[in-house]
Amino acid sequence: QDEVMTSSGTEKALSLLRRLPRVSIGNLGPNPGAHNEKRRGRGIYGGKTHGAGSGGSGQRQNFMRVGYETGNTPFYLRFSYQTYYKGHHLKLSYTPLCMGKLQMMIDTNRLRCDVPVDVTQLMATGLFSISPQQKEGGFMLENEGIDHFKATINIEVQWANEAVIASVERNGGFITTAYFDPLSLTAAIKPVEFFGRGIAIPRRMLPPQHLIDYYSDPKNRGYLADPAEVARERFLLAQKYGYELPDVNASPNKDILLERKDPRQIFFGLEPGWVVNLKDKVILKPTDPELKEHFAS
Repeated sequence: QDEVMTSSGTEKALSLLRRLPRVSIGNLGPNPGAHNEKRRGRGIYGGKTHGAGSGGSGQRQNFMRVGYETGNTPFYLRFSYQTYYKGHHLKLSYTPLCMGKLQMMIDTNRLRCDVPVDVTQLMATGLFSISPQQKEGGFMLENEGIDHFKATINIEVQWANEAVIASVERNGGFITTAYFDPLSLTAAIKPVEFFGRGIAIPRRMLPPQHLIDYYSDPKNRGYLADPAEVARERFLLAQKYGYELPDVNASPNKDILLERKDPRQIFFGLEPGWVVNLKDKVILKPTDPELKEHFAS
């Protein structure tokens, strides 16, 4: 008898469930009292406008348009056009790196001198942050601490002036200014994250038109300049500042000091088109002739 009652109760419950609606977004709601409706303030009780409402754009939006100054002549109309700001959306900003801090990183073993130094090595110190999305283009060497710089180093940065170049070359080092497009810079500042994606190393793009002259000038040690002209400018700069260039052939780190990247190359020792597999610790190189031609400089 108990089994008959149990089966009948089960059938009754199942029949009841068949008639009930399914649980969905349409029939869900908050618990009673969980949500309190805010009462709109009336005129006699205050409120934003004491019941008078608002006119004009206030009826359609709760904010003023950009540049509107409540009836005053806007800022952008009170002053004439300034040519200084022409093309400001194309200009890059650079992370400052003073020569004193560079020497300190070398002295404290945060930065190695026995390998070429570029943006990847500088970011590996953990002391800087670069955001290509915010129009940041890399590193800029500054003069502060220039008299205390004594290291012999092969360094690649994105911007440097004449005094900084003389300081590096006076100690037997080499400096190169090179441009990184946003995609290449993103890969260079976070190489482990980039290699983990399992994609081929892209080619580094050439500078935009307004930067071609800078990176093609041997006085700036541009990476697009003629090496013979760069060597000549090294000699002229040494005469101007009154120092003798050390003999690079006598240096034990000659190969490291003379190492240069290809204009399309992002990482030292890694060519465009290669895929770095960090898990298996292997490098995959393209074999298709069309891929080789695509990634060739």
